[in-house]
Order: sequence, then C-alpha cells, then structure tokens
Amino acid sequence: MKHIIILGDGMADWQVEKLGNKTLLQYAKTPYMDMLAKAGKTGMLKTVQDGFHPGSEVANSSILGYDQNEVYEGRGPLEAASIGVELAPDDMAIRCNIICIEGDHIKNHSCGRLETEEGDILIKYLQEKLATDPDIVSEYGNVVHFYTGVQYRHLLVINGGSKFIKCTPPHDVPLKSWRPLLVQPDIDAEQAHISNGGKPTAISAAKTAALINALIVKSQALLSAHPFNIQRLAEGKDPANSIWPWAGGYRPHMTPLTTTFPQIKRGSVITAVDLIRGIGSLAGLRVIDVEGATGLYDTNYEGKAAAAIEALKTDDFVYLHIEASDEAGHDGDLDLKLTTIENLDKRAVGPIYEAVKDWGKAGTPTADLEPVAIAVLPDHPTPVAHRTHTNEPIPFLIYAPGIEPDSVQTFDEEACKQGVYGNLEKDGFIKAFMDEK
Repeated sequence: MKHIIILGDGMADWQVEKLGNKTLLQYAKTPYMDMLAKAGKTGMLKTVQDGFHPGSEVANSSILGYDQNEVYEGRGPLEAASIGVELAPDDMAIRCNIICIEGDHIKNHSCGRLETEEGDILIKYLQEKLATDPDIVSEYGNVVHFYTGVQYRHLLVINGGSKFIKCTPPHDVPLKSWRPLLVQPDIDAEQAHISNGGKPTAISAAKTAALINALIVKSQALLSAHPFNIQRLAEGKDPANSIWPWAGGYRPHMTPLTTTFPQIKRGSVITAVDLIRGIGSLAGLRVIDVEGATGLYDTNYEGKAAAAIEALKTDDFVYLHIEASDEAGHDGDLDLKLTTIENLDKRAVGPIYEAVKDWGKAGTPTADLEPVAIAVLPDHPTPVAHRTHTNEPIPFLIYAPGIEPDSVQTFDEEACKQGVYGNLEKDGFIKAFMDEK
C-alpha cells in the first residue's frame, strides 16, 4: 500500500453566523472529501502539543509524527534546510519576513504578496548594507547573513546568536503598533539552559535581541528609500519596507521517515512553502517543484495533483501541501477561503482519487500498480474571524481500498468528532495511517 497525505493548510475554521452557524468545511461543496470520509475512517487530531505556539512548523511536523519536545527549533532552521543553507552548530537561523509598516503599525505580514524575484532584490540589498553596517560590525562582528527564500519569507542567520528570545509572528498582529512587539530576551529560558548543562551562546540573549531590533529599525530606513518601494508607492501598492525576524533556532535533529516506517523506502513532498520544504527535507523526503505553485489562491492545483500522482508511481509516500486556505484565513476573506476549500476538493483531492482508485485492481490497466491510501486534513485552524492560527484539534479522514468505514458521512469539524479514531495526538495519526497496508 502506498500513502498520500493531502494537507489543506489552515482549512479548519470556526462556526460563522453568516453561513448559518456552520463552519466553512460544513458549508463548502466538497463532494470528494465527503465521499472519502463516508467510505473511510475519521477522527480528530491535536496537532499542537501543549506549550507550543500553533505554527505550521509545529503542526506539520506533528502530523508526520515528530515529538516537538525533541525536534522543535522554530521555523528558521527548517527554512534554511529548504533553501540549502548549511548551518554550523552555533548558527541561529530565524525566519525573516519582509512586511509592510504603515505609520506606527504593521499593515500586513506580507507587503502585498511579493514575488520571489522582488524579494531577492531587497534581501541582497540588505545583505550588502546591513551585514556590513559599521555599527553592527563594530559591536558584534561579521555575524549577520541574509538569504533569499520565497516571496516575502526569507532567512536571517546570526553566527553565535541565541535562540532564547521572544518574537512575535507578524501574521498574529495585523494593524498592531510594531514598537511594543520588538524582540525581547528570554532570560529565564537562557538561564535554565545553562543550569541544565547547556553551553552559553557567543552572543547572549539580551545582545541577540538588541541586534535583531537594530536590524529591524535600520531596515526600515533602507527599504523605504529603495527605488523598488518608491515605485510601489507610486503604483498604489503596499511597500515592502521592514524586515520582521521571528521563530529562530538551531539545526534540528529529525529521524528520517524512511527509518521510522520501513514501508517508506522513498518519499516526496510537494509544496510552494519553504517551511514545508524544509520539514520534508529533514524528514528524508525529496522535494518536488511544480511550476505555477504559489502558496496562494491562484496556485497550480492541477499541476500539484499531477505531480503527486506521478510521484506515487515511484514513491511509497507523498506529502502534498496546499497553502491557499491559510493565506485566505490570514486575510480574513471568507468568500476566498470557501473558494480555496472547494478548489482543494475539486482540483486536487478529486483528480488524485480518480487517478488512483483502481490501482492494484485485477483486470484494470493499473493492476500492476500498488493501491493507495489517502489521508486528508488541515494542519490547524486559521479562522477568518481571528485571522491567525489557533490550537484546536482538527478533523482528519483516512481512506484505503478495503477499509471498514465508520458511521461519519461528511468531512468537517463536527462530523469527525464521531469518528472511530476518536481524539489522537503526537504520532497517533501517522501510525494509524501507515498501518493501512
């Protein structure tokens, strides 16, 4: 049995009065997901372990069975793995958004959706100006390195930096004043680390926080005066006028899925998001790029579905990640999020099911191909009314040829509470899924 996980990032939601007090999954037209739920088994999954922020890095690696107490190091190191940046043992890698500041407030976390080529121009400019800034170099040395990521999501590496700092994810604080949200040192965590035998970092938590805050302030002056942003303002677009680093850590140690699950001899990940690419890479999966995959509502659903089907012909495991619903949730756009959920069903889940449903059946053209088990789930809710992630359990379905279905008839947050799997957490989901063989 081969296995594919189809992940609709942020797809879960709360009940919405405008929709008759239904959730978006209850309201949206999702015939394929409902059919798979009816023909398969369902349950609820706690993807965010206690004590952890409900970020996609936590939720997605939890879905793959990783204990966050053992592997969590923040988004930065995962994105370093995604773009091929090798981290030294004392390198602190931190996610570096380019955001839009308007007055004293964070207008949005993505500066109006930069293209990667546009972000590359600004990141290279910051590397040229900030990494060699006389004030920075005289105080800290040549420790600052910027790397281009994807769209507005980039990477900052600080040689010898401390991960014991308190950062605010910019997508959690739209329209908030930015100055009170600057980085703070986590002195208690730093002291606990040292008391437990940990090695002090070359740059203390206090100095790391001061360095990052200096970079933020200096970036605003540099980026606001850049011709690229002057042109954007003239065109009525949001300027990309500040960096916002968050979620830093060191290189995590993740056991490859091929070691944990012997039935996975070769696996792949398909995503437009560098964070998920990094998780997949560290989990031992090959990364498949799809032309036109954007991470937004206009992503190439058909191309990603086709890539997943093709990968299943040679791979034992495929992790197909589609970001669109999460971004719509962050934007607070109810109609767009409904569209992204229906698109996931119609343009990804449906084509994949139709392509693999007869694999391994005698007398069919695909009799020589192994049958495929399919799981569908979000990683966390991103409610449109809240515009950021929450940590409630999420619904999941598992379908495989010959599986004995439970009584659930539809795929949504309420129906799956009655599923036979009940409430799972940690590696419960991935073990249940891989047991379908």
